[in-house]
Amino acid sequence: MSAATLVTQLLNGVSLAAILTLVALGLAIIFGLMGVINMAHGELFTIGAYALVAANSLGGFWAGVLLAPFVGAAVGIVLERSVVRFLYTRPIETILATWGISLILQQGIEFIFGTAPQAVPNPFPGAIIVFGIVDYPVYRLFIIGAGVVITAATFFVFLRTEFGLMARAVIQNREIAAALGINTDRIYVGAFALGAALAALAGALMAPLINVLPLMGVSFLARSFFVVIVGGAGSLPGVVGGSILIGGLETLFSTLWSVTLAQALVLVIAIVIVRFRPTGLFTS
Repeated sequence: MSAATLVTQLLNGVSLAAILTLVALGLAIIFGLMGVINMAHGELFTIGAYALVAANSLGGFWAGVLLAPFVGAAVGIVLERSVVRFLYTRPIETILATWGISLILQQGIEFIFGTAPQAVPNPFPGAIIVFGIVDYPVYRLFIIGAGVVITAATFFVFLRTEFGLMARAVIQNREIAAALGINTDRIYVGAFALGAALAALAGALMAPLINVLPLMGVSFLARSFFVVIVGGAGSLPGVVGGSILIGGLETLFSTLWSVTLAQALVLVIAIVIVRFRPTGLFTS
């Protein structure tokens, strides 16, 4: 493998890891705080992509990128207030309910936008020379930078703000947090909205690189589960580590074999990791 190919694949892996981090952060926040496995999380990713499609059709690409997380958060709030809040102590029912919601959202998206692939133009169509040896797409570099900034902002919210302090208290012990006067319901809906917003924003950022389809969120849901399981459920640093590992492995395997085989191999590796490290690689 030439140096140019190696650098290209390395950057491809990092750009995929940046997107996976955003999707998996949302999943990890919801699961870590509430213990909820949200099977509709992939559709929130899809909703973000279609929010960009709709805004771009009106001539507002960047307005669509800014709009996507708010649309995702709104859908997340409705989902949490109408369904999930009644099922916090019933995990199996939550999985079934959110899976049913994912099917409803898929059909709703198909009804509104149709089943034909939608394309969003690349806002940065050019390439620049990286490390003096390879021309690399500017937009993929933008995704890497955006992923780093958004991830850092998410960490700041959870580690340096009052909301983050209260959320971490609820994660540790909901009953004691409530006894101390923390409005746990408000924390739950806020965390769910934040997780949904991150997934939708990831979908909007990814849209120019792929065909936008009603079922596109399914594969990203599976990948984000791999990330959370490998990195460690409820661990935000684990999400970053898991995203780098899963994104890097999938990119590497895709250069050697078909995409389907690459994803299957990543699944096998994730299963092996969980077998020998049930709490994840990046948890103490």
